[in-house]
Amino acid sequence: MLIKSIQEQYKIKDICLKERLDTIVPAVMKESKADCWIIASKEYHEDLVFDALTPASYLTARRITMLVFIKDNNGIKRFSLSMPDESLNQFYPQYWNFPKEDQMVALTRLLEEYDPKQICINISKDYTFADGLSYGLYQTFIEQLPQKYTDRFMADPLLAIKTMEIRTSTELSLYPELMNLAFSVMESMFSKETITPGKTTCQELEYYMMDKVTQMGLEYWFSPTLDLQREGHDGVIYEGVIEKGDLLHCDFGIKYLNMCSDTQRLAYVAKDDEDSIPEWMLEGFKVNNRFQDIVRSHMVEGKTGNEVLMDSLNQAKEENIDACLYSHPCNMYGHGPGPTIGLWNDQNPIPIKGDIKVSLNTVYALELNIKYIHDGIKYQIFSEETVSYTKDGVNFLYPNRDQIYFIK
Repeated sequence: MLIKSIQEQYKIKDICLKERLDTIVPAVMKESKADCWIIASKEYHEDLVFDALTPASYLTARRITMLVFIKDNNGIKRFSLSMPDESLNQFYPQYWNFPKEDQMVALTRLLEEYDPKQICINISKDYTFADGLSYGLYQTFIEQLPQKYTDRFMADPLLAIKTMEIRTSTELSLYPELMNLAFSVMESMFSKETITPGKTTCQELEYYMMDKVTQMGLEYWFSPTLDLQREGHDGVIYEGVIEKGDLLHCDFGIKYLNMCSDTQRLAYVAKDDEDSIPEWMLEGFKVNNRFQDIVRSHMVEGKTGNEVLMDSLNQAKEENIDACLYSHPCNMYGHGPGPTIGLWNDQNPIPIKGDIKVSLNTVYALELNIKYIHDGIKYQIFSEETVSYTKDGVNFLYPNRDQIYFIK
């Protein structure tokens, strides 16, 4: 599949940036008690929200890049207190009179002009994505800004989290392209041209996927994994030679245009006398698909991640499904900012991170498994689908989520 040129990618990223600055940032600031939001980054020590707020060609902070958002007459003004940069200044009016004044003098002047009562900085004990201000820059603020302003510092983690989590309209329209690229790799791996039973190993398929991604000029945001379950063997086998009759399980995700995919799919390696996937396996997968739909039905705007988790597990229990749910936002980061919906090792409400509420125009990795017993062996039927949540509900971003690949 054709990858867009860098020029095209930069153009798209900047369209998305404008949409984020014009719609998402004003919306999340309106919900915040903060009157001002300062995002400051040192070169090569950038705040995690940096890439969501800067143009495509602005790859790293320059010395200290500082962006400021201020509420003003029910609107949001934005400024750059950074070294002048043509691409950055297309989105942020230049406020710092560089090099005629000190950067902290310029920030003081801005605060005096607008006199914000509460000033948000990105510090957080609980949320990684809202903890992007370095200790050194924090100390600089404390030492060089008037105390009347540093006394107004406050934290609002949802400013950074929701700014990154909520997808722009252009990003949502591009996810199918991202998914097509991801599945072009996975589907070429799940084939008889790539897999020779009795010879090919799980690790070889993992390297195959890594090679394919890098040859396409893209990046995988985690190392892909390939494991298997085998008839008569209790539990998952994580390495070794693939044999006929094995149920393969792949976990794979890439990053493209500041968006991440995260998908798991299954494949069955046929025995010599088989022309189709065993019926018991298909039945188990139907149960998995049913649990996917249960979770989708409980993903509702305003619910917390913990509410989605417990409502889904309770309904699964009522339907006699032995289920495990561990879904997560998947946006500009794979395990992205937003509500945690269970952990694979903890099926109870997750304090703090699970209390974030579900928002519209977001993307998730719908990740889960169910346990299914066949001939006395308990199989885990894994699945993970990248899905969007919009006013149209929770929708799969790639088809055939109900199919197991068949390798003959």
